[in-house]
Amino acid sequence: MGWMSSPWFWWAVALALFAAEAMMPGTFMLWLGFAAVATGMVDLLITLSPTMQWLLFGLFSLISVAIGWRWRATHKDAPSDQPLLNQRGAQLVGRVFPLETAIVNGRGRVKVGDAFWTVEGQDMDAGTRIRVVAVDGMVLRVDLAP
Repeated sequence: MGWMSSPWFWWAVALALFAAEAMMPGTFMLWLGFAAVATGMVDLLITLSPTMQWLLFGLFSLISVAIGWRWRATHKDAPSDQPLLNQRGAQLVGRVFPLETAIVNGRGRVKVGDAFWTVEGQDMDAGTRIRVVAVDGMVLRVDLAP
């Protein structure tokens, strides 16, 4: 077990944990990776038996996971600089587009970028400029743009 008594072992463990975190994100392996780095740093300064190294790793793991949970709890409700990032329909509210197909019987179609969206509103001719006023699932509610 001579290879385990080297700080390189703990740094390799940290690297493996960081790689596992990258493949399965959830931020748990990240904190264990930090614990492995800390264990390697202590082992670099003080030569410890493998048993003591594993105990130290366990202690550092508990501490780093507790710090991670506390950090996550304090940053969970932090305001985002892009609150509508994954809400494409909500990003369209207030924007103006020309109708792709006329609104007939309350339904029509508009092209946004490279996607077509179903629109609902008063009957209008194709090419009329409309403003998105609301989103209902995958349907845009529209009015005549000023």
